[in-house]
Amino acid sequence: MGRLRPEEISSILKGAITDYENRVRTEEVGQVLEVGDGIARVHGLTNAMYQEMLEFEDTRGNKIIGLALNLEEDNVGVIIAGDDTHIQEGNTVRRTERLASVPVGEGVLGRVITALGAPMDGKGEVEAEDSLPVEIVAPGIIKRQPVKTPLQTGIKAIDAMIPIGRGQRELIIGDRKTGKSAIVLDTIINQADQDVKCIYVAIGQKDSTVAGVQAALEEAGAMEYTTIVNASAAQSATLQYLAPYAGCAIGEYFMNRGEDALVIYDDLSKHAVAYRQMMLLLRRPPGREAYPGDVFYLHSRLLERAARLSDEMGGGSLTALPVIETKAGDISAYIPTNVISITDGQIFLDSDLFNSGQRPAIDTGNSVSRVGGSAQIKAMKSIAGTLRLDLNQYRELQSFAQFGSDLDRATQQTLNRGERLTAILKQGERDPLPVEEQVAVIYAASNGYLDDVDTVNVPDWERQFRDHLKDSHSEVLDSIREEKTLTDENEEKLKEAVQRFSENYEPEREAVVAAPTGDDDNAGADEGATGDEPRGEDKNASGERA
Repeated sequence: MGRLRPEEISSILKGAITDYENRVRTEEVGQVLEVGDGIARVHGLTNAMYQEMLEFEDTRGNKIIGLALNLEEDNVGVIIAGDDTHIQEGNTVRRTERLASVPVGEGVLGRVITALGAPMDGKGEVEAEDSLPVEIVAPGIIKRQPVKTPLQTGIKAIDAMIPIGRGQRELIIGDRKTGKSAIVLDTIINQADQDVKCIYVAIGQKDSTVAGVQAALEEAGAMEYTTIVNASAAQSATLQYLAPYAGCAIGEYFMNRGEDALVIYDDLSKHAVAYRQMMLLLRRPPGREAYPGDVFYLHSRLLERAARLSDEMGGGSLTALPVIETKAGDISAYIPTNVISITDGQIFLDSDLFNSGQRPAIDTGNSVSRVGGSAQIKAMKSIAGTLRLDLNQYRELQSFAQFGSDLDRATQQTLNRGERLTAILKQGERDPLPVEEQVAVIYAASNGYLDDVDTVNVPDWERQFRDHLKDSHSEVLDSIREEKTLTDENEEKLKEAVQRFSENYEPEREAVVAAPTGDDDNAGADEGATGDEPRGEDKNASGERA
């Protein structure tokens, strides 16, 4: 055996020293001072970071995650994401040196997960490509571009009058059981051929309701491009607080890859309540309605992360649809006004409209999109321009007309047209329409082709007309879809198709009888209808609220 050269000896020694150093690991450990109500005060973690994940060891030897939120001189206030019943004074707490993060990537699509990424659907571990911190700073203005690509919801009233663009934040607001969740579910289902990844964040809802949402999405084949982040009422306030940020991080992963994502927060009222609970237990001073002073920042830093990135950044987008529940239609309450001032418009659902059979119950007077026509295809923009005006005129005249009997001809005509327009905007649940069919139907209604059709027959007329177009005039629909505009040529063809259909239209006898109850009652998909209550029960929504 040959002798080792001096440089070989020195390299072996260096390697041994390096290995030895790698085996020495310092850990920062603290002790629990007091614990209760999901909050622990910990002594000894002087270097802990804000929102760092800490690891508790309970009396049974299990590891439980906590989140450092109050960094005080002599202790750290930690919120516990899990069961704190077996954590006792004196238990050890370790720093993980990681901020709260969530698994992201294609592997989370089709899954139901908790706010920290643990699977809840019994399909085994989540195969994530990466994990991202739940809180990041929103992209600055230079990294963004204007919102100008439509996000089609498939709901006529929204796509025509309150359009949503990719990268926009549009609030859905209304009392409980007015169909807020139904709108967001239809929007998810409508993304099947739009290449938009969807994240549905359920905050403080019943597990049975979330299971109903999952079943509805699976039935429609939408679960394959959707992730459900479930922080149900049974889970701790900590997980309910983290859930929207986790859902946002999952969406941002797709946005940063240059893709389009849609994230739904259902709902942020319960999110604010969970945050208030945590802050009061951490003994932070309460403000208005006992919410902490930074409750506005809680939602603004979340919704600011929705953006349409510039082409240099990949051109991806993240659209946010937050949901807020009002009490007795009061949109001027604290949390509703906060979120209205953060978002780029709101869709207001009115319980009176809902109970009168107008489903979806969108109040066009209080609803607005601050992106407007930029988020519509030209064809829709050209035919929907007068729609909102006509409806508002009709609503105004309607309130006067009930007091007087003899009306002049022009007023009667406005009322007549308004009735038909209102009826054409009714839509069944789980029945989102492609934009080219919406254009054709609204074109017919706005141009008076339904003026001679009885109001109860309007849904039947619409169904037959859509079938007629698909069977006999599919080239008109194709050209609207591809060209995205109403050229003189395809408008002429559409007009001809509507005229020919109107001349030969005969209402189905059953439709006349069934229309007042059948078409409308299921159309109003409310939160209950997606969950564990039978579909018919939404007729009693007002009774339940009372």
